[in-house]
Amino acid sequence: MRLIILEDASVVADWAAQFVLQRITQFAPGPGRHFVLGLPTGGTPLGMYRKLVQFHKEGRLSFKYVTTFNMDEYVGLPREHPESYHYYMWNEFFKHVDIDPNNAHVLDGNAPDLAAECRRFEDLIQQAGGVHLFIGGIGPDGHIAFNEPGSSLVSRTRVKTLAYDTLDANKRFFGNDMSKVPRQALTVGVGTVMDAKEVMILITGVHKALALAKAVEEGVNHMWTVSAFQQHPQALFICDEDATLELRVKTVKYFKSLMVEHNKLLEITR
Repeated sequence: MRLIILEDASVVADWAAQFVLQRITQFAPGPGRHFVLGLPTGGTPLGMYRKLVQFHKEGRLSFKYVTTFNMDEYVGLPREHPESYHYYMWNEFFKHVDIDPNNAHVLDGNAPDLAAECRRFEDLIQQAGGVHLFIGGIGPDGHIAFNEPGSSLVSRTRVKTLAYDTLDANKRFFGNDMSKVPRQALTVGVGTVMDAKEVMILITGVHKALALAKAVEEGVNHMWTVSAFQQHPQALFICDEDATLELRVKTVKYFKSLMVEHNKLLEITR
């Protein structure tokens, strides 16, 4: 696990987009050779998506041979609902790039058999050869996707009942009426994301500071599901300064010193 500390949320978005550009370009996808990308929704990755769209419009990045798998979707919310994750992904990202719609996978929260839909999603990931890079965000309580506090750290894609704190946090998207927030969601499991070759988790804002501290400075704990990624061999936590406010000074100094040494190495090898 490596922690990258950047100035603010806009720099986090730029850094994350550059990282995706680099990984896809290095992989050199083509016919029969797709780069497989796991994607989140929400406010945190929005800047990254806009930067990726910019790269595509500049001719620097194609998604023609990229396959994507989204983390989650509400149960029972129509796809055309402005708060569905289908709606978010198509309007904020997919329709602006050259991805084949058949390669953009989002869980179907209206499937007649939700358990079967979850199994289908896991099978599709396996058929794609696994995820090369899974990008995620976290909630203030340290959950990743909809793996609420107490979720199994080896969980797979499944139906989850949402915690009160999640419902309360999301009610702002539903006119501040908690009764309108879906009570269940389909979500990839912690184990599903852990299987990815690389994981990049974006964390911005002071309201995520406690979660970041729990994820980085304390032990692996199923009550803070993001902490599982301490054990991933290629996990990056990308955060802004505000999100570090609960970290020990020693922790911040250590990871910033690693960044300085890494940048020096880059200059030497150029």
